[in-house]
Amino acid sequence: MTTLPAAESMGFGPLRIAFDGRVLRPRPWTEAQATWAAEILETAPPGAVLELCAGAGQIGLLAVLGSSRRLVCVDVNPAACEWARHNADAAGLGARVEVREGPMEDVLRDSERFALVVADPPWVPRARVGDYPEDPVVAIDGGDDGMDLAWLCVDVARSHLTPLGTLLLQLGTVEQVDALRARLHGDDDFVVTEVRWCDRGVLVRLDLT
Repeated sequence: MTTLPAAESMGFGPLRIAFDGRVLRPRPWTEAQATWAAEILETAPPGAVLELCAGAGQIGLLAVLGSSRRLVCVDVNPAACEWARHNADAAGLGARVEVREGPMEDVLRDSERFALVVADPPWVPRARVGDYPEDPVVAIDGGDDGMDLAWLCVDVARSHLTPLGTLLLQLGTVEQVDALRARLHGDDDFVVTEVRWCDRGVLVRLDLT
């Protein structure tokens, strides 16, 4: 197991997730995203799970905990990748979890396909990141409208999902969901099929037809 000086740890479902101030503190309410992902996996096509903007890895780890599926976690932050590896080992999942460091559009092979993509991208508009001084900027800065990384997650998922695969995307506001629907309007391949509102964010299911 990777040895890191854990500043803090917290429960996330049955898991114990370690992290420090270099990564975004796991939000307890995001357990809902992992739980929904696990439900989707019960009937999803065969294949591995991809977690984009993985942070400390808690959402993807909890999503696959009750299955035998492989998990690939991707994050651009080296500290997040360190903690994701540590937490995978601590959960007893290290043998089927791979963590890749770098831009999501660069670290996946063209031929790779996944049954489910889970994404928790930064969605805070850049002008408002100062409202959250306790959070690392890299983990929350979503660009001018908070959607830069969300759009990229959608594009990466579209390229790497298996037929009938699903993207489970976290956003921050109803307006962002509306922007997503507008951009995908008329798209015959990738459609929003369900939206769930949580305490501090919005979960959007998109299915590849």
